[in-house]
Amino acid sequence: MREALESGMDLAAGLHNKLADVQELRELAAKLGRSLFDVRHPTETYPVANGRKRSGKRLLPVGTDCSCGKMYTALAIEKEILASGGKATFRATGQTGILISGAGVSIDAVVSDFIAGAVEVLAPTNDTDHWDVIEGQGSLFHPSFAGVTTGIIHGAQPDALVLCHEPTRKTMSGVDYPIPYLAACMALNLSMARLTNPNARFVGISVNTSVLDEDAALSLLATIEAEFNLPAVDPVRHGVGRIVEALASL
Repeated sequence: MREALESGMDLAAGLHNKLADVQELRELAAKLGRSLFDVRHPTETYPVANGRKRSGKRLLPVGTDCSCGKMYTALAIEKEILASGGKATFRATGQTGILISGAGVSIDAVVSDFIAGAVEVLAPTNDTDHWDVIEGQGSLFHPSFAGVTTGIIHGAQPDALVLCHEPTRKTMSGVDYPIPYLAACMALNLSMARLTNPNARFVGISVNTSVLDEDAALSLLATIEAEFNLPAVDPVRHGVGRIVEALASL
């Protein structure tokens, strides 16, 4: 990192540990006129959520686990909406999403009382035909991160939910808890979402089939689609066009 600063680069990091807290880096950056970006740490003060309905439309990917495709799904949906001539903005809630999009708030670094309020600020009042595509985090079934997920759902007031799932996992990331059944996961997420948006509903299921061959992936997606009567896609293999088409009814 010192060599990077000396070579003319700024530094950006998404860790809980701050670059600016490392005295050697802080002093060298100041001497050389370089910038240190600790993107995981909010730079503004957020309000307590008020739960009031705001104009515009919002989509939130939720998951059966952590790291199962929520960010990629959100980015792909934003891109597809824009390509089809619609209005959309990806709203990052994690450090990687912030580094990709250049804006957002790393929601797991916000004091818990203000998580929902931070999301209200992140996805504010907008045009009635504009979609804020909010990056989801964690899972309501994950014992480590369910609290963060809950705050995002309430602040997002999602009109549309997309369930994200990795079908070969037996337990959730980092813990010995089983992956929830899709129907149970959808029911709990809907229950949470309808606190702040009674009309919230699922519009699709995004499945990470990267470890399956094409035939197995297509068979699994067909089975899921038949069970839930929703478009089921792998956003990498097949795109998210069918999910975006479902937004037209909202």
